[in-house]
Amino acid sequence: MTGHIRIVNDPVEMVPLLLTFNNPKFKQMYELLNKNWMTEDELCEQCGEQACVASCLSILRKGNLIEEQWRMPKPGQKPCKEYRTTYGTFRASFQCTMTDLADLIYIALSTDDNLRTLVSNIDDELKTGNSSISDIGRKFGVSSLFVKALSKRIPHLDVKGQGLVYADNNGR
Repeated sequence: MTGHIRIVNDPVEMVPLLLTFNNPKFKQMYELLNKNWMTEDELCEQCGEQACVASCLSILRKGNLIEEQWRMPKPGQKPCKEYRTTYGTFRASFQCTMTDLADLIYIALSTDDNLRTLVSNIDDELKTGNSSISDIGRKFGVSSLFVKALSKRIPHLDVKGQGLVYADNNGR
């Protein structure tokens, strides 16, 4: 376990944490990574499905909850990345409205089809060139915080400055 403290100053940063600890498989992977450096293949052996492991690692990356390094291979093998958790302690230092808190919890824990529809609409906006978080929020009647939090949940979206972009998930 690392001695680093995860200090959360922005309530949006709670979304990856809630996603991780609400899913039993993700929580199991987090606990494994909290004890040892592990590769994606080793996580698959312990937890099962490749898609689940890839999804979990994506969320942990977006939340800055894991670190990665290259594992030295045995002779004749290819190097591979290994991961472990970055933080052993948590501290929250933010204030938000109860409405914003409710939105964050809803986004992190909901399986509502309305969120899928909203993500599809946001994708359409990005394809037409509208990447402004505030413009997208106004267009769909949600807060900027809602749009940012949604980008933390959706693997292919990310926030850069005041805009949404497609995430680079090739950095595995």
